[in-house]
Amino acid sequence: MNGTPAVDPSLDGKKILLAVGGGIAAYKAVELMRQLQKAGAAVRVLLTESAKQFVTPLTFQTLSGQPVAGSLFDLTEESLIGHIRLAREPDLILVAPATANRMAKAAHGMADDLLSTVLLATTAPVLMAPAMNVEMWKHPATKANLRLLESRGVLFVQPGAGDLACGETGPGRLAEIADIVEAAASCLTPKDLAGKRVLVSAGPTREPVDPVRFLSNRSSGKMGYAMAQMALRRGAKVTLVTGPVALPPPSGLDETVRVQTAKEMYDAMTAAYGKAEIVVKTSAVADYRPKHASDKKLKRREKAEKSIELEPTADILRELGRRKKGQYLVGFAAETHDLDRYAKAKLAEKNVDAIVANDVTRKDAGFETDTNAVTVYFRSGNVVHLPVDSKAAIASAIWDRVTADLKKRSGTGKKNGRR
Repeated sequence: MNGTPAVDPSLDGKKILLAVGGGIAAYKAVELMRQLQKAGAAVRVLLTESAKQFVTPLTFQTLSGQPVAGSLFDLTEESLIGHIRLAREPDLILVAPATANRMAKAAHGMADDLLSTVLLATTAPVLMAPAMNVEMWKHPATKANLRLLESRGVLFVQPGAGDLACGETGPGRLAEIADIVEAAASCLTPKDLAGKRVLVSAGPTREPVDPVRFLSNRSSGKMGYAMAQMALRRGAKVTLVTGPVALPPPSGLDETVRVQTAKEMYDAMTAAYGKAEIVVKTSAVADYRPKHASDKKLKRREKAEKSIELEPTADILRELGRRKKGQYLVGFAAETHDLDRYAKAKLAEKNVDAIVANDVTRKDAGFETDTNAVTVYFRSGNVVHLPVDSKAAIASAIWDRVTADLKKRSGTGKKNGRR
């Protein structure tokens, strides 16, 4: 499945009304619609009259397979009170691009066209992705409208900075499509981790043999990054400690700490541990490192040692379990055999609240894949099997179980009079 766009667990089956405003960035809305569809969303398009000057309704209708809304006075639509149906049906209204004029209309409650009427009538969340000239974006009126809309609960994807279609440079260009899709997914995700401080580790470590060689493993960091991203969507404040990977960190992190070795991973995790309420250790840390790393490149022609003496690294998960003072601790176990036995042993020995175990010999669930299949073992005795799915979906499902376990514990604690 590598390279194949995966259905997003937050967008799958969701109804989105994509309202396209009348700016040059309207052409990008076609790709935005396609990416939302690939993520599993059902997208209906509304084109303002100005937007039709940049893109045609036929383009969106052909690609979406649905009629495009556009006029407040469409007799067919309005015979069914179309603007009210458009306001009520979607799970999310996404305005992209949102022009300065569109933001002003929404801020001041105007209802002189289909989109402005829909925005007044809807009870669904509204997400806007502004795009306009840099001076228009900086104008006090636009900033005032932005603050007013935010005070009413409208969410925004901030515009990017760079070369604009008008020839000027600065903030005002439509945000990247991937960022808008992520913002839409976040809007549709329950905030059951709101305000929680979450610490996630991800990726491999590298233990130096000499200045150009190291010992490592095949971990890509994809599972850990997915766990961090899904925690962000749920409203958590996330710190990510990451080994060397080829992935961009999720946007919105409180902090990203980059490390190389097991010792650096240990130091970073123990330093951040005291401030965290939930800790997820997905990183594949080397169990051993060379006892004596050479400060010069080892040469083939030299009569060097044919063996490398190894010494154990610190067991980070065990140390976190030993230091635990109220944190909810989740460990990951990558196994090649006897998964059930080893996972249960780690659960008991390392004082963790849950162990997520997977068989890394599977081609669809091991290192470097976009999919995974795991079994989650809880200290309560509950065992949950999660079949093959995208790592994002697996991460979402793990968080579902973890938040449920936390809620259950909190309820039990209150019932027994404990804090």
